Amino acid sequence: MNMPGAASPQSSRVVLAEADIDRALTRIAHEILEANKGSQDLVLLGIPRRGYPLARRLAAKIEAADGTAKAGEITGQLDVTMFRDDLKRQPTRAPLPTQLPASGIDNKVVVLVDDVLYSGRTIRAALDALVDLGRPRIVRLAVLVDRGHRELPIRADHVGKNLPTSSVEKVRVRLAETDSVDGAPVNEVVIEDWSA
Repeated sequence: MNMPGAASPQSSRVVLAEADIDRALTRIAHEILEANKGSQDLVLLGIPRRGYPLARRLAAKIEAADGTAKAGEITGQLDVTMFRDDLKRQPTRAPLPTQLPASGIDNKVVVLVDDVLYSGRTIRAALDALVDLGRPRIVRLAVLVDRGHRELPIRADHVGKNLPTSSVEKVRVRLAETDSVDGAPVNEVVIEDWSA
């Protein structure tokens, strides 16, 4: 949704609808279980804003598939605001609370969850934040969309959809937990073309 007087994209197209997102998350959940050989010592940490609802959705799918994991006990939120390297260039949002599962992250398999992997800088900040919180045994990365254009040597272990994009395009993930269009919750991934 655009503000009055704000610039608008030249065009936009939905590349993942609600059913596509659900299928991608189901596949990622099964990949996580397979890579981890079950849900033992598994922790999903979502990066706000949209990574956390995705982590909760993945945890529910893991609970349904595995039966031993409890979604609420393996999910947390990792705010990376104060670890970002672009604080001087961009206006920041207020930090959100970091919430770890009661079992913590020491010697756990931590899966960082985010909506879009782009430059890799948010994930670098997440790795820095993890160092302050404990010492996981393994850290993996799950993203709904990998759009390329990496600036750091970071890759996702689990990807819902690879979407090659140009630098004038923006990938917008809209989730019912965080977004609405014209007052209605939406679940979709949209590519917007901002070329002038």
